[in-house]
Amino acid sequence: MQALHINGNDLTLEEVRDAAVERRPVLLDPAAREAVDRARAVVDALVANNKVSYAITTGVGQLADVRIAGEQIRELQVNLVRSHAAGVGEPLSIPETRAMMLLRANSLSKGFSGVRAQVIDTVCEMLNRGITPVVPSQGSVGASGDLAPLAHLALAMIGEGECFDEKALRLSGADALRRAGIKPLVLEAKEAVSLINGTQGMLGVGGLALLAAETLVDSADVIGALTLDALRGTDVAFDERIHRARPHPGQLKTAENLRKMLEGSQIRESHRDCARVQDAYSLRCMPQVHGAVRDTLAHCRRIFETEVNSAVDNPLVFARPRAIGERSTGTVIGTAEGDVLSGGNFHGEPLAFALDFLGIALSALAGISERRLERLVNPALNEGLPPFLAAGAGLNSGFMMAQVTAASLVSDNKVLAHPASVDSITTSGNKEDYVSMGMGAALKLKRIVENTRNVMAIEAMAAAQALDFVAPLKTGKRGQKAYAAIRAVCPAMNKDRVMYGDFARIADVIASGMLAEALR
Repeated sequence: MQALHINGNDLTLEEVRDAAVERRPVLLDPAAREAVDRARAVVDALVANNKVSYAITTGVGQLADVRIAGEQIRELQVNLVRSHAAGVGEPLSIPETRAMMLLRANSLSKGFSGVRAQVIDTVCEMLNRGITPVVPSQGSVGASGDLAPLAHLALAMIGEGECFDEKALRLSGADALRRAGIKPLVLEAKEAVSLINGTQGMLGVGGLALLAAETLVDSADVIGALTLDALRGTDVAFDERIHRARPHPGQLKTAENLRKMLEGSQIRESHRDCARVQDAYSLRCMPQVHGAVRDTLAHCRRIFETEVNSAVDNPLVFARPRAIGERSTGTVIGTAEGDVLSGGNFHGEPLAFALDFLGIALSALAGISERRLERLVNPALNEGLPPFLAAGAGLNSGFMMAQVTAASLVSDNKVLAHPASVDSITTSGNKEDYVSMGMGAALKLKRIVENTRNVMAIEAMAAAQALDFVAPLKTGKRGQKAYAAIRAVCPAMNKDRVMYGDFARIADVIASGMLAEALR
């Protein structure tokens, strides 16, 4: 793939996925390099003149009043990285860590962090050569950003800690860099705090989860349409006039998708004059529920896209723009070179709220999916389909336990959907006295995405089984395409068999976007 040139201003979530998952090469844009160099000159001038500035010539957190000077500045960088690399738990996945790396490099590329361009180049080299730090998933409270996860990234950059190589083998950071031909970084003033101070841990995990969720909501429209048709439901509730009367964008989109899916269905035509007036909420209200999820995803995407291209460390460096050809005077900070300002852009609250909101929305998507599944398998509700969709019910149990599994996952989501962002805990000697818990929200969201995908996979398998019982009548052409994608990995169940492998394969089909393709 063509290399991605980062500048801190226009990176997209799709490009993050390209680099994190598809391993698209990454380089620092030349214009951004100039901005980075200008900000670095401000830091160099400050150090040369021995001026007091937080995390440059002082300690951090509660130790901000301790002066650091001379050779201690380099020692401070190493000490900060080592002391903050205090994470625990299972490592983040390689794509999640690669996303975090790219996002941190992109933020530094804006030219407000005061690092040397060499720091960004080193992150890019690690990405391009498949060297991924081992980053424990737990230990961040979401302010001052994701300190522990980012410190594990920085630890690998200086040749310490652990890494995964391009073959996902785990080895020491020193060996990983050596084998890849990457020189360990010697950090200069401010560079440690610029690497560890930011929201890229929660944003990396959350950004990939958001992209997965967008595929899920499209797939939910497809699967829901299959279920409705198999249950001989009506498409009247999806009439555009109804939704124009309440024109939420997501609702309009899902209603349109459902109309597309049911277009040309022989099943729908077979019962158009039946006595039933309207369907249950889990069928009739898909536009309202799925649509609300869509609108939540769109809202959260806007927040994430802003964060992707933001400067989120502290302090921030604001270099004075110079005329073309003008040289730096070396004048001290605050006058000719620029200013270094302490603030709180590292605080993860905007992301934490969005991550929690996503978890709530996806829990609803899983919940309504499980209710449709219940209608497929329950003989009191499934419009004459065999009990539990079992051929020879009694001798065979069919989807009886599949619904139990889905119910379990939905209830798990209800616990996980409790917002992390309503909590805070005091850290750093009460200096950092209100935090976001955004990383916790991101990790919960990751599990909710997985649970929701699995619930939808079970519904998809059951819907395909139900359509088999409705044959020879067929659903619409788009539904037939989705049915074929399910059947490509999961044959019809003519008698009881072990199903967990089917669920996993269909979940992979959903994650790949193959079911959502029926809408295109």
